[in-house]
Amino acid sequence: MTRFTVSLLGFLSASVLTLAGQAHAEPYPAGNAEKGAKVFRKCVSCHMVGDKAKNRVGPHLNNIIGREIAVLEDYRYSKAMKAYAEKEPEWSKAVLDAYLANPRKAVKGTRMAFAGLRKEKDRHDVIEYMKQASK
Repeated sequence: MTRFTVSLLGFLSASVLTLAGQAHAEPYPAGNAEKGAKVFRKCVSCHMVGDKAKNRVGPHLNNIIGREIAVLEDYRYSKAMKAYAEKEPEWSKAVLDAYLANPRKAVKGTRMAFAGLRKEKDRHDVIEYMKQASK
C-alpha cells in the first residue's frame, strides 16, 4: 500500500467512527423560554432562578444545565439525590428532562414532592427558560 492509501484509509476510518458516534447522539430539542416561564410557575413555590435566586425548599436552579448534581454547598440534599449524583455526573438537558418527567422514578427516595411534567414540550420549554433565566 502507498502512503496515500494508508492515509486515506485512516481518514475514512476516523470519519466513519465519528459519524457512527453522532448517529447515537441526538440533539436535545429546543424549547420556548417564554412558554417555559409559564410552566415554571409550577416550580416557584420550591425553586428560584434568576439574578436574586436563592435556595428555598429546593435548591436554586441557576446554571443547572451542565452543573454537577447535588453540589451546592449551601443546600442540604437528600441521601437519594447524593446517591443519584454518584451515578449521574451532571444535569444535562436529557438528564433534567428525565427527572422532570417523573422525579420519583428518576431518583428513588427523592424529597421532591412534585409529580412531574408529563408533556414533553413543557419540559423542553421549562429547561430553555431555566437556561436563559440563569444568564
